[in-house]
Amino acid sequence: MCDDHHDHHTHAHRPHSEPVVLELGGELGALVVYADAALLHDEIEISPAGEDARRSHKDVLERVLGARSVYAAVFDRLPAGTYTLWHDGLPGVRNVAVGAGAIAELEWPARRH
Repeated sequence: MCDDHHDHHTHAHRPHSEPVVLELGGELGALVVYADAALLHDEIEISPAGEDARRSHKDVLERVLGARSVYAAVFDRLPAGTYTLWHDGLPGVRNVAVGAGAIAELEWPARRH
């Protein structure tokens, strides 16, 4: 028997050097959230503005670009609109605009200890 949940997290907990394939176009856009390494493997949640309970999430993963690493959560297939980003159940950034057929980028504040 295969433990898909375990396999997903084992796959995610490694540096990723392969390209990210985004589905966008028409009314769909994408958002790349760049984060500090302290957020590696944490979940960033996203919800449409004004619909705080309707959230989905992506993990912050290490992406290897040449000789350096960046840490990012990548959301694709987002209907054009305005979004709220969440971390640890709290809203972190509101009014994030994602355009149709476009890739929006955002720097996420580092976690404070």
